[in-house]
Amino acid sequence: MKLFNTLILSLILSLAFFSCSENKKKNTETAENVAGEKIGVLLVNHGSHSKQWRTMLTDIEMDVRSDIMKSGEITDVRTAFMEYTEPSIATQMKKFDEENYDRVIVVPIFLTISSHTSNDIPNIVGLTNDPKVKESLKEEGIETYASKARVTVTPLLDYPTVLKKNITRRAKALSNGSGDEGVALIAYGDAEFNQQWEKMVEDIGRYLKAQTGIGSISYGWCGHLVRYSSEPTKKAIDQILELEERAIVIPVLVANDEHFQGEIIQNGVDMVEDQKRVVYKQDAILPDANINKWVVKIVEETMADLRGDKEVATK
Repeated sequence: MKLFNTLILSLILSLAFFSCSENKKKNTETAENVAGEKIGVLLVNHGSHSKQWRTMLTDIEMDVRSDIMKSGEITDVRTAFMEYTEPSIATQMKKFDEENYDRVIVVPIFLTISSHTSNDIPNIVGLTNDPKVKESLKEEGIETYASKARVTVTPLLDYPTVLKKNITRRAKALSNGSGDEGVALIAYGDAEFNQQWEKMVEDIGRYLKAQTGIGSISYGWCGHLVRYSSEPTKKAIDQILELEERAIVIPVLVANDEHFQGEIIQNGVDMVEDQKRVVYKQDAILPDANINKWVVKIVEETMADLRGDKEVATK
């Protein structure tokens, strides 16, 4: 019996050693695959005709570049616009190939899941090949490109922490502290992922009420879903004014665009009968240092994951 127990113990120790060796070997192989690679980072956003909008996104690149590249593992950081303007995603991916990059880490700077992040971007960079999506992109004048470099797409912006604090800060700046105010959140919206967008603004609203004591929250869309109409903005403001004395209007948009903040939302504000009861600033989520920090963090976590450093990647 003693001999049998000894044999069992030896077997268990051997299996444990084999398992650890295999894991170590797997992590080493992963690290060897990444080590020596020429790696670039591509910050991807929606794009806009507005130069002001685009500048706010390229400012992120300028701010995070040194932090992302300081380890020496990342060779360059670039920005690409999904539509409307250059440099496009395809243009930048071609340049990475021309310069013999082995891998490109794509960081989507979008609020939450949408058809752009789930369908368009994977097809644009060649990770997926959906004929219907590609045909739709072609009709919109968006080029697709299957790069030679391996492509890794990071998770989306961590809105539960970043956006809640951002919008709370902006609402407090416009509040008079009377306790008789409400906030109308105006976001782009998405037909395919409407449930996720509604959840996002509802979560933000609950956090906002808890942090500020603001009594009422409403929301409205201003994008393609509502055909860029100002009516949903007016409706969201009216909902607040039925319950509160003042309505604070907050654009839940990544950057400032003359068309959206300056026309669509502004026109909705102007349509309200009693202008004295409405407070609106044509601002955006950017600039926000926390978003820049998130970009650096998500690249670090992605690199740790690629190296097989699971402990660091999950911190």
